[in-house]
Parts: sequence; C-alpha cells; structure tokens
Amino acid sequence: MEVPLVSILIPFKNTAPFLEACLDSIISQTFTNWQVLAVNDNSSDMSLAIVQKYANKDPRIKVFNTNGRGIIEALRTAYDYSEGKFITRMDADDLMTPKRLELMVADLEQYGMGHIAIGQVKYFSEKGIGDGYERYEKWLNALTEKGTNFSELYKECVIPSPCWMLHKVDLDACESFKPDDYPEDYDLTFRFYEHGLKVIPSKQILLLWRDYDHRTSRTSEHYAHNYFLDIKLRYFVKLHYNPNENLVIWGAGNKGKTIAKKLIERKVLFQWICNNPKKIGKEIYGKTLLPINSLEKIPNSQSIIAVANEEEQKHIHDYFNKKGKISMKDYFFFC
Repeated sequence: MEVPLVSILIPFKNTAPFLEACLDSIISQTFTNWQVLAVNDNSSDMSLAIVQKYANKDPRIKVFNTNGRGIIEALRTAYDYSEGKFITRMDADDLMTPKRLELMVADLEQYGMGHIAIGQVKYFSEKGIGDGYERYEKWLNALTEKGTNFSELYKECVIPSPCWMLHKVDLDACESFKPDDYPEDYDLTFRFYEHGLKVIPSKQILLLWRDYDHRTSRTSEHYAHNYFLDIKLRYFVKLHYNPNENLVIWGAGNKGKTIAKKLIERKVLFQWICNNPKKIGKEIYGKTLLPINSLEKIPNSQSIIAVANEEEQKHIHDYFNKKGKISMKDYFFFC
C-alpha cells in the first residue's frame, strides 16, 4: 500500500525561541512521509532564518512568505502549496509527541473520509499552567477520549487547532481557510460540524501545547471573547435556531446580557429568564426578566444557557433530561 503524504501547515511570526524545538519534534516523528509548508507572517525576529536553516538541510521543509498579514493569509498560502492526501496544522511554538502523525494517519486510513483525527493535549509553561487552562485541557481531553467533541460545540473550541488531521478533499468541502472570520480555528470547527464530519476518539496525548505571556491567543484582539460569541450566535442562527419555537435565554450576567443584545440586533425574538431575585421583573434592553419557573409555561422552547457556574449547569442538564429534552437541539450551553 502506498504511504500517504501528510502536509503540515505552519504559520509563524516572531517565534524564534520555540521554532527549533517545534521543527525537531516533527523531524523526530515515527511517520516520515510528510512535508512542512512553513509560512512567515512578517516576522521581525530570527524566525525566518531559523526555518530556512532547517529547510536547507531537509527538503521536506519548504518556506514561504505570506501574501498578506495575519494567520489566515498565512494558512491560505501554506494550503496553496500543500500536496498531501492528508492535511494537518501545527503552531510554531508547540511540540508534536513522537507518534502523532503515525497515529493520526492510521486513524484516517481506518475510518476513511468524513472523519477528523485529533488527539489529546497537554499544556506546558515555564511559569506553570493556570486553573483555567487546566480545566480546559481536562474538559477537551474528556471529549476527545469519547469523540463527543461536537456535543459541547457552543462552550469553547472543541477541536484543538494545532492537533487535527483530515483528508484534503474534506477540508476543501469545508472551504478550508477561505473565510476571513476570526478566531479562525473556532470558525473552522463549526464548518467541520456543519459538513457532518465525525471525530475519531483518541486516548493519546499528541500535542504539547505551550503557554506564555505573548502567545497570539492571549494578545491578539481577534481572540477576544466577543469574537467567539459572534461566531457562536452566527452559527446558532444558521444551524440550530428554529423560528417556529420560542427561544429562551437563561442567565442575566454579562454573557447573558451580551447574547440578548446581539439577538436584538439580529431581530431574533426571545424570552429571558434568570434566578437572580434582584433582576426578576426588571427590564433590560426592553425585555422583562422572568423567573426560572416561567419556562414551564413557555411551550416548544429552545434554550441558550448563559450560566457559567458548573454546579448550576449540572442541575440544568438534569432538568432538561427529566423533560426528555435533547442537547444541541432543545438546549445549548454557551458557557
């Protein structure tokens, strides 16, 4: 059987301290039929020189300059030059575990087209990992172990951007990197879901995910919370919203209020409930806040849950389960 070629897309910008370790982790892969398409996104440090040095030694590594600015343009440039049957993405500051490519290729060969191979992740940092990242890692890996990532699609990005692989024809069907919407990894995840791709379960840690103060996801405005919420609402209205049912927002905290405001801007009708006695009966954005038990009097409802407390989320899950309601059809957790 012919060994498939894997194209590894690597946009990079000012990641000189980490590039050698990243590229070494790729060169050390047990699977060797790969090509790296590394695209320089206007770096001002030694990043380009470092990647060029590796490319001079290994013909599998190819270096390009972006046609514009930003990670989306860099990904487009890399993708234009890709030749592989399988496509994967890697961030220039992270590390692959040694069998990542081998295991992902094996998964895709076994399951075929229409599937996404992903792996579990492990955060690391010289300063230590904060509680938020630890919770995200635990949550994401629990989903990945079962392949149920899309079941909590509206909470956070459920496909780790530097740790997926799929058939090139499937990526093309999902419009690859054509949209200009940030955060680009979350938008692509929704498009994976929209096109019916299935996640292959994995119990293996395949990515070591580096965290540091000037990491792009920490510093770029494109990864601010409002961008994530815009994507959630856009795809919710497109994929799940049923105008023949009564839409309900749970929660009147900051996120609940932002969701309400954005739905009003979209002219989407809804009712609003919360359990805060200080807010019940009051008007916000022209909407009167109702108590939680009002849901019993609202027939044929769809609910957006904007409640961050994990214990309350469990109670809400139990409530809907007892009612025979279905997650990702009748109710959606946005926190």
